[in-house]
Amino acid sequence: MSPSLPRHMRAVTIREPGGPEAMALTDLPLPVPGPGEVLVRVMAAGLNRPDLMQRQGLYPPPPGASPILGLEIAGEIVAAGPGTPADSIPAIGTRVCALANGGGYAEYCAVPAGQCLPWPDGYDAIHAAALPETFFTVWSNLVMTAHLVAGERVLIHGGSGGIGTAAIQVARALGAVPYATAGSADKCALCVELGAEAAIDYRQEDFVDRIAALTDKLGVDVILDVMGGPYLERNLRCLAPDGRLVVIALQGGARAQDVGLARIMTRRLTVTGTTLRPRDAAYKARIAQGLRETIWPLLAKRTIAPLIHATFPFAQVVEAHKLMESGVHSGKIVLDMQPG
Repeated sequence: MSPSLPRHMRAVTIREPGGPEAMALTDLPLPVPGPGEVLVRVMAAGLNRPDLMQRQGLYPPPPGASPILGLEIAGEIVAAGPGTPADSIPAIGTRVCALANGGGYAEYCAVPAGQCLPWPDGYDAIHAAALPETFFTVWSNLVMTAHLVAGERVLIHGGSGGIGTAAIQVARALGAVPYATAGSADKCALCVELGAEAAIDYRQEDFVDRIAALTDKLGVDVILDVMGGPYLERNLRCLAPDGRLVVIALQGGARAQDVGLARIMTRRLTVTGTTLRPRDAAYKARIAQGLRETIWPLLAKRTIAPLIHATFPFAQVVEAHKLMESGVHSGKIVLDMQPG
């Protein structure tokens, strides 16, 4: 690496699994990018629920990944790993956002080059950092896994969160008809503003009954679910024949009871689940390519955009985690790593 780079950086470490106060800023050696990787000087980093789970000791990083928290960053490429062909990576000095396998809560982060994308035209570091984990997750699940196409109906649980706000916009951009659930009237209004055909306050209404009424009892073709076990049976009742349920998180729990398997068989339903972090670099590079071709032009035109709820200076990472755990936010929470 360049001798002009510092040898150490500030990064978030965890004394022991626990609450937000378990995190602290510590001086650590700079990561060394391997073959096919680039080193990014991080200017902003997005927060995601897997960060909270890892901090609590519930979501260990996969083998070979950095133990430092953080799955999405925006910044400037400052070095490349040895043996990495120059034509396979963005040039040194390029500003990129990237899906990291870990290590984003740090001043420098090594990431596979194929997981980097340029900042959309007109974007700053804060908005660019709100893109990778969210849009990689939405694209891989709605398009590559569920095969959502124009004209289909899709139910998005957690519609006001980072994933949900992006999923509503992507589904609408693809010509699908999105419905959403959220936890308050204000959050439901936000979902509709972003493009949902209708939003259901799950604290006040049974989403199964509402979906039946909204679709003339036809149901939806795809469901993107973050709740897991408690929603499984009700999700199945919302699906149209040949419907696809994709479980991407287990915020409500990992176990389900009283699931009617006959419904899956007679209506030809598909139930699947995914986790993105353990997937290999080649798969993530395919996601990046799809986003570059289809979603990045829409971001540049402001047809769709990430929703930023709050930003925090890097030194206030504890407060940022407390806000995410409170559940009162809508959209993304971002750490600003830039000095001043």
